Amino acid sequence: MSADRNHALPFRLPPPSGGRVDLLVIAGEHSGDAHAARMVRDLRARTPGIAVAALGGPELAAAGAQLLHDLTGSSVVGFFEVLKHLSFFRALHDETLRWIGEYGPRAVCFVDYPGLNLRLAAAMRSRGLSVKGGGRISALYYISPQIWAWKAGRRFAMARDLDALAVIFPFETACYADTSLPVEFVGHPFVAPDYAPAVSWDPDGPVLLLPGSRRQAVARIFPVILEGARLFGERGALVLHPGGEVAAQLGRIVGGRDAGVTLAPVGAGVHRASAVLTSSGTISMQCALAGIPGAVVYRANPLTYLIGRRLVRVRHLGIANLLLDEPMYPEFIQGAARPAALAAELRACVHDPARREKAARQAAELRSRLAQPAGRTAGEWMERCLAGSAIAGPPGP
Repeated sequence: MSADRNHALPFRLPPPSGGRVDLLVIAGEHSGDAHAARMVRDLRARTPGIAVAALGGPELAAAGAQLLHDLTGSSVVGFFEVLKHLSFFRALHDETLRWIGEYGPRAVCFVDYPGLNLRLAAAMRSRGLSVKGGGRISALYYISPQIWAWKAGRRFAMARDLDALAVIFPFETACYADTSLPVEFVGHPFVAPDYAPAVSWDPDGPVLLLPGSRRQAVARIFPVILEGARLFGERGALVLHPGGEVAAQLGRIVGGRDAGVTLAPVGAGVHRASAVLTSSGTISMQCALAGIPGAVVYRANPLTYLIGRRLVRVRHLGIANLLLDEPMYPEFIQGAARPAALAAELRACVHDPARREKAARQAAELRSRLAQPAGRTAGEWMERCLAGSAIAGPPGP
């Protein structure tokens, strides 16, 4: 989707159904859509009758939010990829502000996706819409931008523009300790007691291929991991996808010739696998928590990668590796991501018992570190935010 030269969207966001809205959720990626949907389901169970609208995706719609626009279909990543779609995002930014100003939700909850969401939060303050700008709308944030990796200075702008933040990694609260922003760790959605995992380890299962949910990343990563699986050749390959255009793109790359490759949507039951080749996205965490041995594969636009190397200050790309501070998943980045090397990784994952045992131990450690604090969930946090108590600061232990 793109905008015209005047930065106007080819549509207007619809008005809230029922004439009112309590909460607007803005989630621009498939993972954010899924996490936000869990929060909305929890919130609606706690607060029956609450009116929720969303710029998000199908998961939020299924959770009962009125979907104003499927923002997950517009998700892009990388400096140059964003520049190519800049007119669309400028137009979306302006139209979203118009909608917020006209319909006045009690709160706006931004879910990750900082390129758009932090700009919207700043604009809400400067236009006098949010509480920090003298208005009545609470500006809330669920799932922190990765300020621990790059652009750490954003935390001060976030404290200026936001009323409260809920994070899903325990170390993130310390990242905001020198600001006035109330920050709470609410546990990671993947270790919630009612979470239904999407994947599990099976020593006899196929090889799992996870190229990501963005078309640009899929185009760079999928051909490499697909060829790696073909070189390994000992068992079939299962490719998970979010559906839509990405599914069609994967189908074109596979073609109709390879009977050993199966495409399946994420969420269609529990997918069993003996090993995984994955992008560095959210679903890699699900594999890590399930104890599936594997490797992370990352390929970006060469210029994007060179710029990122100068800006990003982390030892690992995979979030499981970061949390453990050790390589649960070896990382094959840019030119190191070669099919022969990936095939060798798959052989080690499938045939080396020590590799599987190590993955199981690391998975248990991850689950312990990400466990939800007693009595606190994202939905409970949002309920308190709407009542005003979480904005004043997190409750005691």
